[in-house]
Amino acid sequence: MKVRFTRQGVRVRIDDLELAALQRGEMLKLETLWPGGGWTLSLDPLSDGVSGIDGHLRVGIKNLLPGLAEPAREGVTLPGPPRVDLEKDFGSEHG
Repeated sequence: MKVRFTRQGVRVRIDDLELAALQRGEMLKLETLWPGGGWTLSLDPLSDGVSGIDGHLRVGIKNLLPGLAEPAREGVTLPGPPRVDLEKDFGSEHG
């Protein structure tokens, strides 16, 4: 999972293996921690909506996951706040 902060919100890119994990109901989490703080982003396939507190952002994609899984679809957007653009980043590294 790749995460980038933008002026509009957060851009998240996942690969094919991460999409498969979400489809199995597994939560994806990326964190950068340091003494006294950090940032965490979780993609939750079992809930909906965007919520956050103290550097921890939880992005629920339950209702958007079927659309994201469509082969022709490149991504989905959660309006937030913050806005979260979730995109597929399928390269040839996994087949």
